[in-house]
Formats: sequence, C-alpha cells, structure tokens
Amino acid sequence: MKSLHNSVLMKEVLKVLAVKPSDTVVDATLGGAGHFKELLSQLGEGGVIVGVDADSSAVERGREAYANDRRTDRPVAHLVNDNFRNLARILERLGIGQVDAILFDLGWSGYQIASPRGFSFSAGGGPASGGQDQPLLMTYGESGETAADIVNISSESELADIIFTYGEEHFARSIARSIVKARAKERILTTGALVSAVYDGTPKRYHEGKIHPATKTFQALRIAVNDEIGALREGLSAALDALAPNGRLAIISFHSIEDRIVKNILRDAAQSGTGSLLTKKPITPSRSEILANRRARSAKLRVFQHAAPVLVGQIDSKISISSYA
Repeated sequence: MKSLHNSVLMKEVLKVLAVKPSDTVVDATLGGAGHFKELLSQLGEGGVIVGVDADSSAVERGREAYANDRRTDRPVAHLVNDNFRNLARILERLGIGQVDAILFDLGWSGYQIASPRGFSFSAGGGPASGGQDQPLLMTYGESGETAADIVNISSESELADIIFTYGEEHFARSIARSIVKARAKERILTTGALVSAVYDGTPKRYHEGKIHPATKTFQALRIAVNDEIGALREGLSAALDALAPNGRLAIISFHSIEDRIVKNILRDAAQSGTGSLLTKKPITPSRSEILANRRARSAKLRVFQHAAPVLVGQIDSKISISSYA
C-alpha cells in the first residue's frame, strides 16, 4: 500500500543533524512520522527522542513507529500531543534541559491533506477539483475557530488582508469581495463553496496557470486559523534556547513567508553570537526527489548550530504519551 506521506529531504536532514546514539533529539513536527522513524533509528540506549505534534493522529503514528522498533537498546521516547509553540514548557515538564538536535518540518503531511478537515481544495469539491466536498475547518481538533468562521464573519477588508498577508495573493481584494457576495446568498461552509467563490473573484486567465487559483487563499486561511506564524516564532525561540553546545536546529519550510521568518530568526541568532548559520543558502531537494515526490519541490532546509553551553537533564522513563492543553 502506497504511503500517504513521503518525508522530504530525508538524507539531507540526517546528514546535517549528525545524530549520535546517546543524543537527545526533538522532532517538533511528527506529521507522517517519517523523519521521526529515521531519527529514532540513529539513536541507541542512553538516547532520548521527543516527538511533538498538535495533531493527535500524528502522535499515534509516532507511537506506532516506536512500538515497531524492536531493538533492545532503543532510546527513551516521549510523544506529546501539543503545539510546538509550547516547546519550552514541554521540555521543562519532561525534565529535559538541553537538546542536541531539533527538527521542524513545516509542511503539512499527506495524512492531514487527505483528512476530511478542509485543508486541501484538491481533496474537496468545486471547479476542477474532482474530489468530494469537505467541511471548511482547517483545524487539528474539534474545537477552536475554523476557516468557515473566518470566511463568514470577517469583513471584506479583513479577508483581503488575511489573503494578501498570508497568501501573498495579488487578487486578494477581488477574492474577498467575491466571498462576501457569495456568503450573502448562503454561508460558505465547504471547500467547494470557497473554491467557487475564489474562481468568481479571479480572472479566467488565472484559472489556466500551473498553480490552482485557490492555492494561496487556502494557505492564507490555514495560517490564520492555526496562528502558524506566531507559533513558528515562539517555537523557534524555544528551540534556540534549548540547544546544547554545538547542538543543531534544522527547519524545512515550504513557502516564502515561512522561509523569510526562519531566515531572519536564524540570522539574528547568529549575529547575536548564539551560534552560526551552517547554510548560507538553503538546501533544496534534488531533481530526482522532486520527480518522485512533487510536494518536495518548494522545500527549503536551513540549519543553525548553537555554541552556548547549557545543562543536561535526565530522563528515566521508557516511554510516555502526554497531552498538554
């Protein structure tokens, strides 16, 4: 059976993090658990791996990967259902004072895209999609503000700002106008209804491009619903604080907004003397990887190495599965 998710830049991540058997490692974005599984295999007795994800199904995939590791000298594992923005609190509760390697893969896994939560227009209805319509949620769980809430409650100017700021969509104003017009007739509650509104708000020539006309609008709403930018800033700050001497932080981003934030935060950390940026230019997938996995085409990997000493914490449990609110 073909996997719904292929982790990107796998060889490159393993090479730059250079994990040793006794290291403490954090996978801050479990997702499909591909990176987690490979990082786990690099560790041995005395090592510790922490897997974090706000999506409980991703945590379950991490648990399965750990359960399938039958080695007698496998490392300690902690699997935590929480947002990586709370990384400092997570490590504190686990008694971990410093970390040797941290990975953030900011892409959405194939499992999330395939889930009936409205993350993808290609999995839903609307023009040119060919899929089944989905509820317009874009959330990890059952609670909290949804994309439908934003689409149906926000003013036209607020919608335009969200779509332009988080989607870098040139037709943000006309799309917002079209959404407001459509919801006046009937609330926009599905992916198909939103796609239709985007089509109506964009010129026909825009519908023939390589990028689906709804791509940037869906990205913008997903970022807004989950406060991805705020979470990224807080998560990276906590990660930099947690790194051990010579510890490495690797971040894979998939769009220019994320990459710009990552680049600026790592640059500022390097200029402050915290450590050094090991990638003057981001590492990108090989042509062969892109051909094998189209989702990898926009991936960029940046790596930072810490220089400041911190204290080592001790872990004595074999595995714990926690959920932090």
